[in-house]
Amino acid sequence: MMNCGLVTEKNDLVPLKSISVEVRVQDHVSTVSSTLLYVNEEERPLEALFVFPLPADAAVCHFSAKIGEQEIVAKVQERETARDRYDDALSSGQQAFLLEESAESPDVFRLSVGCLSPGQNAAVTIIYITELDVQADHSLRFCLPAVLNPRYTPAGAGIVSEISSVCGAAPYTLTLSVHVSSPKPISKLESNCTLDPLVFLRSDHTQATVNLSPGHMFDKDVELFLYYQDTHQPSAVVEAGVATAPSGSLMRDPVVMISLYPEFPEEVMSSLATQGEFIFVMDRSGSMGGMPIESAKDTLLLLLKSLPMGCYFNIYGFGSRFESFFPQSVEYSQDTMDQALKRVKEMKADLGGTEILQPLKHIYSQPCNPDHPRQLFIFTDGEVENTKEVLDLVKHHVHSHRCFSFGIGEGASSALITGMAREGSGHAQFITGTDRMQPKVMQSLRFALQPHVFNISVDWTLPDGVTVDTLSQPIKVLFQGQRALIYAQLKGESSGGFEGKVTVKYRLKDHPVTNQLHFCLKPAGETGLSVHRLAARTRIRSLEQEERSRGADVKGIRRKIVELSVQAGVSSVHTAFIAVNKDSRQTVKGPLLQRRVQTHSHGKQLARPKSKILRAPKDAFERNDSRQERRSRMRSTGSRCSPRRGVSPRCSPSFECVGIADSQPEILLKERLICSSLISTNIPQSFEKCSFLFDSLGKQSDPLLQLVSLQKASGCWDLDVTLADAFGKTEDELTNQKPAQVEGSVWATLLALIWLYGCKIDQRVEWQFVAMKAASWIGSQKVGDLSECVCVGNALLGCQVTKETLGI
Repeated sequence: MMNCGLVTEKNDLVPLKSISVEVRVQDHVSTVSSTLLYVNEEERPLEALFVFPLPADAAVCHFSAKIGEQEIVAKVQERETARDRYDDALSSGQQAFLLEESAESPDVFRLSVGCLSPGQNAAVTIIYITELDVQADHSLRFCLPAVLNPRYTPAGAGIVSEISSVCGAAPYTLTLSVHVSSPKPISKLESNCTLDPLVFLRSDHTQATVNLSPGHMFDKDVELFLYYQDTHQPSAVVEAGVATAPSGSLMRDPVVMISLYPEFPEEVMSSLATQGEFIFVMDRSGSMGGMPIESAKDTLLLLLKSLPMGCYFNIYGFGSRFESFFPQSVEYSQDTMDQALKRVKEMKADLGGTEILQPLKHIYSQPCNPDHPRQLFIFTDGEVENTKEVLDLVKHHVHSHRCFSFGIGEGASSALITGMAREGSGHAQFITGTDRMQPKVMQSLRFALQPHVFNISVDWTLPDGVTVDTLSQPIKVLFQGQRALIYAQLKGESSGGFEGKVTVKYRLKDHPVTNQLHFCLKPAGETGLSVHRLAARTRIRSLEQEERSRGADVKGIRRKIVELSVQAGVSSVHTAFIAVNKDSRQTVKGPLLQRRVQTHSHGKQLARPKSKILRAPKDAFERNDSRQERRSRMRSTGSRCSPRRGVSPRCSPSFECVGIADSQPEILLKERLICSSLISTNIPQSFEKCSFLFDSLGKQSDPLLQLVSLQKASGCWDLDVTLADAFGKTEDELTNQKPAQVEGSVWATLLALIWLYGCKIDQRVEWQFVAMKAASWIGSQKVGDLSECVCVGNALLGCQVTKETLGI
């Protein structure tokens, strides 16, 4: 699903006519059914080959095509076998459909539609299941991608991407309907797109439907944010197997999905508030230029202001080379914070290409302070060539630090970002589309301030006759407020009991902690095998990771992957969905026209480039490719392409690409990819507000960041004109209203707290640590009763907050 279409020799987008999407959300699991309608309006038979994105952890479980009134349901087969069948079908003039996961990235899929007769239409349906991510504000996020961004192709790889960008509105329609059901009441559903009103189907608000409003242009990702009451509650879902599946197989036995939300003891959480070594590693390569680096500066400001007194910190910038603010980590104080903020203000995306390995080696060579656990924050757009080497390095040092990684932009490598967090026992975040960088980073800071969890164990208590086979990888990291999932296969039959129990034990510093969840073994109804397929997907991903890391018995692991993929009907890197229309009354005759994919640029339209859109040479459209040629072409699509490191976009300020000679089509493609990704005018909301410290355009500052920038390292504010300006007041207004019994800094800090809670409560995740430091500082001043001060402050700022709310 993407802004895609197929192009004629005259560059007319014609075949894709409509996209219809149905989403069914059950608690935190979504089942997405997408139907894409294609029509061949040409006078020759057509082969359509295109690439589209899906969530990296999606379990693709159904693929079918409807031609006229006849529906062909695809089956999962070993990848090479499926490709051979596809080639043979096309050679025989039969209609065929092939869906396969990209070998380069699990979040990219290729769909080949072969032998569409002139005037014929085909409705292709893809169904996948995925877990919804928990956001910083506790909502669940669903995203329908609108575009597959160009991704980096290493030099000399011999891969030519089929993806390019065109201008103009999408030549097809999009409809989207969502049905939500949950054991917990639904509070609200928000979106970055216009929705029809939410309709509740039950009086207890546990079921609801909503539709995307008509007229959506699909020029950006469709994001939905779902809010439940009491979201963070452990739960278990037991799903019955398929009676006709082979005995002892995953699909035959019941499968349980355990959702855990750990709660850490308060005394442990508070005791480590001032400990830690925080190292921020910022990508400053050329691709981070413009708004991304400005937003990164604002984020570093929030991080520096949120650090606790007594901790240690340092900031690194990397590109083709790297540099650090301090030779080694320094203690956090007013002086060191001011020095760092001055350097942050001067930061630019001026360090060339993206080489993350050397700065990581340097950081790991620095001695650790046992009293201050190291927390590594890495920000990058993911354009690195040596991902495996980076992940191996992080894994080697996992016992000396935790790694929190952030992928910036639509083209960030999920393998790199999630891999660093996984190997570093941290947490990964992606900042794309309309995401704001600051709340996601502050959520990770909250995790980083939590103690490291050790000796995690999971024990099952089940009735006699029932055993369990855990399908998920062992849990390596737990954070309070973050969901952890366990999938397990239940084997055997109960001799009488119908209740199970799962016990998770771990240690927080010197404190043993036990979390238990009792659950009913009776299977839930109407789950549609979603739990089985997610469990199969989880096990397949584990086997694929094992295959990459092992040198021996790779064939045995691959055999297990194929067997499980075929059995569960879930895609993998070694299988593909294949459908052949053998019942067609007549074969398709004549040479196939090959069509390449076009994607629309995100957001506002770019000016049409002066150069022509790249397409295959004319003779490629008018020949019957051999199996070897077709196979080579299929393998070349869907590659991870993004701008080559160190290359600047060849675009003028008006966003018109500089013309490139048509005699060099491969160069043309590379330059088009660079332009389409680097000059997109759809600036995410996270970049819309200019940095209050670094606003070179003279635009109005963000009041929240303006206020935060004025806070001292200790947590207090000074009573002066800059603070008054942040409130939209004069200094005299603030001074004249100050109660006589309080000093200026206490009054200023109290006003800042009132303003944050009264005017910016919806952004609390961003300023929570700033407020905690302020409240702690006020408490240390021994002022006495502040109730009257809070009343006066409320009147001055037009707020209505209580002293208890402020935490003082």
